[in-house]
Amino acid sequence: MSAPQSGSTRPFVIGVTGDIASGKSTVLEMLGKFGAETINADDIYHELIQPGQPLAKALVDHFGTDIAAPGGGIDRRALGTIVFADPVALAELDRITHPAVIEAAVARIARSTHPLVAIDAVKLVESGMADYCDEVWLVESDPAIQLERLVVRNGMDPDDARARIAAIPDRTPVRARASVLIDNSGSRADTRAQVEQARQRIPVS
Repeated sequence: MSAPQSGSTRPFVIGVTGDIASGKSTVLEMLGKFGAETINADDIYHELIQPGQPLAKALVDHFGTDIAAPGGGIDRRALGTIVFADPVALAELDRITHPAVIEAAVARIARSTHPLVAIDAVKLVESGMADYCDEVWLVESDPAIQLERLVVRNGMDPDDARARIAAIPDRTPVRARASVLIDNSGSRADTRAQVEQARQRIPVS
């Protein structure tokens, strides 16, 4: 794997990140409509924990057979129960999964025939994936709107939703790394206008 090199023929890569219910998927979808090939890091992770995949075996070896799904692969709910209650376990999950997801994402970027690629990852900066991006776009929303989305859209218990939002780490380091800030607190049209304006700055057709 290698970081972006100036003058190379590789695509221009936008890394899209943001907290839960901030609107990353919305921005990624809009970038797709503006001509980008889109990659979702969570989709890659889901593929890598299917039966027979090396990452699935590594996770079972580390966390135990209780996280194994019937027929092989990983039971994400069982794994989540372990790691979201234990910061040390969550850090171990990140340590095991991030390199595998980054490797797969970088391989997809290398195979792309599009001049522009956008990748959505919650821990884009923390994982090191931002090092393979030309720009980092941070999507933010008002916490009250995030809460509403989690409860109404995701059907989450309000107390659980508040706990998830309260557990969001300080985003100052990510904000400092961001090339573009997208405020997704308003209407979809407002967000689309911000995405379109930022997209027009990028020197690819």
